[in-house]
Amino acid sequence: MHSIIPGILEKEWAAIEQKIELVKPFAPVIHIDLLDGKFAPNTSFFDPAPFKKYTQDILFELHMMVEEPEQYLQAWSKQGFRRFIGHVETMSDQASFVARAQELGEVGLALDLMTDPSAITVAHRDLDTVLVMTVKAGFSGQVFSQQPLNKVTLLAKEELFPVQIDGGVTHESILHGLEAGATRFVATSYLFGGDNPESRYQTLLKAS
Repeated sequence: MHSIIPGILEKEWAAIEQKIELVKPFAPVIHIDLLDGKFAPNTSFFDPAPFKKYTQDILFELHMMVEEPEQYLQAWSKQGFRRFIGHVETMSDQASFVARAQELGEVGLALDLMTDPSAITVAHRDLDTVLVMTVKAGFSGQVFSQQPLNKVTLLAKEELFPVQIDGGVTHESILHGLEAGATRFVATSYLFGGDNPESRYQTLLKAS
């Protein structure tokens, strides 16, 4: 059984809250993108405080497309975030990031579009998930790339954690991800691009 995680990448709290309100009746997990303009040429809303009103009822995961993501763990955990995913390309000490995140909740590592799984230097058994980007990290609305699916298959065969796909997830591309072995799918533009996010959520959830 796979799961769908609404993804939110916005620069203003009002836009974030509007999307949270749309999906909170049916989505048990919400994925928040954090961008500092350094790892990728884009920025996002950066204040964790307003999320606290929602984090008691929904599991929020933080996708940190930032330099040295470990420095953000404490502040976002304090506001109720419970799953932390940092990019291997932007951290100087994977072991330290994983150890600290484990103290605060679930921990995952993310691989950008062209990054090989060998870039993960910590023991895979210490991870709760690995996120594989199927677009270049930084912007929503991009077209799904099948190139990283070999990474998904390689990681899924280990059967140590759920493999997440993020980027260009639609009712069509999700089929390729499922075939490759992914079980979690972050959906952003497809989910919020129509009049009925719940209907699109259900379409993705029923894909097989």
